[in-house]
Formats: sequence, C-alpha cells, structure tokens
Amino acid sequence: MGNKILYTILLFFSIEHLNAQFSAVDITFDDRLLRSDEKQEIFALREDMNHFFLSTAWDEVYNDLGIVLHIQIIFESGQSKGNVKTFNCQALFSNGSDLRYFDKSVQFYYNSGTSLYFDPVLFEPLPGFLAYYAYIILAGEIDTYEFNGGNSAYEIAREIALRGSSSEYKKGWGNRISMVDNLSRNVGLRKARLAWYITLDLIKEGNIDGALGELKLLLDGLEQSYDDVGRDHNTQYFLKVHSEAIASTLGKLGRREMLKDMQELDPDRRDVYQKTLDLISE
Repeated sequence: MGNKILYTILLFFSIEHLNAQFSAVDITFDDRLLRSDEKQEIFALREDMNHFFLSTAWDEVYNDLGIVLHIQIIFESGQSKGNVKTFNCQALFSNGSDLRYFDKSVQFYYNSGTSLYFDPVLFEPLPGFLAYYAYIILAGEIDTYEFNGGNSAYEIAREIALRGSSSEYKKGWGNRISMVDNLSRNVGLRKARLAWYITLDLIKEGNIDGALGELKLLLDGLEQSYDDVGRDHNTQYFLKVHSEAIASTLGKLGRREMLKDMQELDPDRRDVYQKTLDLISE
C-alpha cells in the first residue's frame, strides 16, 4: 500500500514537471532587515516560489531545457496597507552562467494562505514579477538554440511589464520595460551568444570548419553589439563569463588574428587573450 502511495506521488510530480522549463530553483532570502513577525509572514514564500517556477509550463515548444534558476531576494522593509502586507526588496535572477539580472526596486504583497499563480490577463505584483524574470531567462536560453528564438518570451515579459506599470504597484516596472527592450534589441549580443553555443556543440562533434565559421559570427555579433548599443552591461557580462573559454578555443585552433580581434572587442580582458597569444608560435 505504501509503495502505491509513493508511486502516485512520484507520478503526480513527474506529470506536473513534464512541461516545465526549469528543472531546479535555488532560492535564497536575506531577511535581516525584517522584524520577527514579518519573517514569519514570508515563511512559506520560498516553497511557494519554488512550486510556481517548477509547476508552470512557460513555453509549449521548448519544454525540456532543464534550466537551473538562481534567485536571491533581499528584503528591505515591510509595510501594511489596510489588511495587505507589502514588502520592498531587491532581487537577483541568474541561470548560473551568462544570464544575470539585478533588480533594485521590487514591491509586492504576499499572503501565505493563497498559492502563486500567473494569470496572463489579471496582473498581480508577485506572480507578475516572478513570471517577468522567468520569461527573461527563458528568452535568453532559447536564443542559444535559434536566432531570435526568444522573441516570443521577451514579448510576454514586456506585456507583463506594461501591465505592471499601469497597476497600483507600479514601482520598478518602468525600468523593467526598458530592460526587456534593451535585451531584445541587442541583436549583436543575441547573435554572438547563439554562435558561441553552436561553436561548443560543433567542436564536440569534431566539426572544426563549422566551428570556425560560428566563431567568426561570434566576433561579428560582438562588433554589431558595440555599434548598436555601445558598452552594454549584458554584453560585458557575457564576455566576463566566457572570455577565458573563448580565448582557449581560439588558441587551440591557432587563430591569432581572431584573438587580436577579441582584444579590441573586449579590452577589459585584453590580458586573457594576450596570455593565449603568447602560447601560440608565430
């Protein structure tokens, strides 16, 4: 009997997570600025958030991405508006790699007695905020499989931000509109990220010629990013995360000129490429 119950529970969770894009969610809270009673009020929030991300089918096509989502919430204060308790926070969302977004102006209410649910029509501050970043991360991940593949997810995130900006809880939503617009229009970075991940796959397959072609597209994308949006911090973060791997890959392929090009495109990490150049004979 016990085994049947266990099987039913496991079956429920396997079905529930079948179409989930997030395979795990690592959530940390910094609640040192909250009073003890306020800490109790958010006691169930971490588990509610975890269930929210894992149980929602965010995209019908890309349903097996297995993204590990990292979230840090820094609580700054809590305040009561009638019977509603509102929290002010800062937040950090990341895929643990080259997608990382910091939000310093977050406001939402939370009632531990109700489950979190994202309604694409009816805006609520907390589910809307979490769904916004779910789609932002999802868009960036899909972009590594298909050129501009994240467009639909970016558009949904933008729609959420527009509804948020016209709601009673509009704090931070204007910045989120700007953020999603900046991400989606940085076509050069989107090209570069796609090219880099295809490069890694082609090298694993032993397709060196194909990898060299994608590395050229990587450099072209970075140059386009600088031409279109200047020293965008998202492009800089991509380079910070991947510069050593890019340098190593170019070094193993003996691409001196491309390493020199990367020094121009990524001057903050010029020494990374120089170290590789020094290992390659003329």
